[in-house]
Amino acid sequence: MLIKIDHDFLNKLTDTEKNVISFINSNAEKISNMSISDVAEATYSSPATVSRTIKKCGISGFAELRYMLTQHTEVKQDTTDINEIFNKSLTEISNTIDQLSIDTILKAVEEIQKAEKIFVFSKGLSNQVASEMTLKLQVLGKCVILNTDSNIMQELSGHSDSTSVVILFSMSGSTPELISAAERASMMGARIISITCAPPELPLNKIAHIKIQGYSHRNRSFTRVDVTSRLPLYVISRILIDYLIIQHQQEEARKMARERAKSNRNYHV
Repeated sequence: MLIKIDHDFLNKLTDTEKNVISFINSNAEKISNMSISDVAEATYSSPATVSRTIKKCGISGFAELRYMLTQHTEVKQDTTDINEIFNKSLTEISNTIDQLSIDTILKAVEEIQKAEKIFVFSKGLSNQVASEMTLKLQVLGKCVILNTDSNIMQELSGHSDSTSVVILFSMSGSTPELISAAERASMMGARIISITCAPPELPLNKIAHIKIQGYSHRNRSFTRVDVTSRLPLYVISRILIDYLIIQHQQEEARKMARERAKSNRNYHV
């Protein structure tokens, strides 16, 4: 039995939830190859119900359940391997979110909102994350300049000022070109936001006014070259953008409300 529950806890479950747990315990070897939708279909429930039931049992989610199954049951090696890979991504995302401070995210959003110019700098594979964030900021109407060239970064950072925000993406937090650009921009009065998977004491984070740190799994698929997944940086970027979108929508709604109120006053006059 994978999920052990006592009598008192069992009485707090609905009949559907009891059925989900019974199915999991009776089909441990099968579930390692199933999706949450498969389990929902087999138990005549919904993915949301399966997820809720699993969490009630003290398991963070379906991915963790499958990973637990590979540790407690005899399954094929390929199934064990793929669940290890699933768990790696889950760990990176969960730990990244756990490490984030809401206060830090709100401060970063505030700096981005009030900035007249935004510079986004990155190197290597982080360029893809930086490019996506730049595009979304531009869609929101921000004045954003993206650059990944070392020499041009130095030039652009010299044109920043107190109305500018410089956002730097770096897994290691020790990329020399980004550190140099951050130092110069800081001297010009710009606000620096570092998005890394590096501890606070590393150079880029020391320079930054706002440090946002993700979590990178130590078990890396490639060891000879640095092609580490930028998934944690994507997670942070998405959180920032999604909150900026909410703020933008709220501001648009307030603007429309003011215009309607003004129109109604003019009509009555």
